[in-house]
Amino acid sequence: MATVLIPLPSTDFDPTETAVPWQTLAARGHRVLFATPDGRPAQADPRMLDGNRLGPLKPILRADANARRAHAAMVESAAFRQPIAWADIAALDYDGLLLPGGHAPGMRPYLESPLLQAAVADSFARGRPVGAVCHGVLVVSRARGADGRSVLYGRRTTGLLAQQELAAWWLTRAWLGDYYRTYPQTVQDEVTAVLARPEDFVSGPTALRRDSPERLELGFVVRDGNYVSARWPGDVHRLAEEFAGMLAG
Repeated sequence: MATVLIPLPSTDFDPTETAVPWQTLAARGHRVLFATPDGRPAQADPRMLDGNRLGPLKPILRADANARRAHAAMVESAAFRQPIAWADIAALDYDGLLLPGGHAPGMRPYLESPLLQAAVADSFARGRPVGAVCHGVLVVSRARGADGRSVLYGRRTTGLLAQQELAAWWLTRAWLGDYYRTYPQTVQDEVTAVLARPEDFVSGPTALRRDSPERLELGFVVRDGNYVSARWPGDVHRLAEEFAGMLAG
């Protein structure tokens, strides 16, 4: 079985995008390791778990029951309770790298970490499977290969759509402010700027419903070689299955 590394920030990671892949991979017998800035257990964005102040959008934006159950199990696991530090990733022997997202302020050290970008670049150079979802695609896009370009240059990807990001922001900004705007530039715009062609960012069908173990077809992913990407928590069951298949293949 493979060893998969899931780096996380200290706070504010998305529980769905982390716990669902952990659950899928662990169920298949893979060893899943976590890494945090200081080697201490991470904490998910609490609003994505309890729905606090999401108002009428709570049923859409909050982690669903499947994800909340997976998160509850994940935080009790030995691997989650004993992560390694980001600084130790370079010396770690692992087979695949999975990058969850999240949008709250605690995500920024993760999204901007040179250590994580170096891990991404090394994984691409070694041909390891790499998966990313939502803001996690920013970490991949910011990683540079030996040619100085993004490792995504010449590849196809998806990520959090501008229409999704801006809609969540506009619909909640009256009481949550910029909670849904991690950066002034949208994820889609930043990622598209480093690609060889604008059309290499693939939006996919309209994202209206979340996928589930029984309805994987509701999720959308883009696979390009050893790299697979998804847009939002509603795609993450499909992403986890695709990533597991890459490890097996």
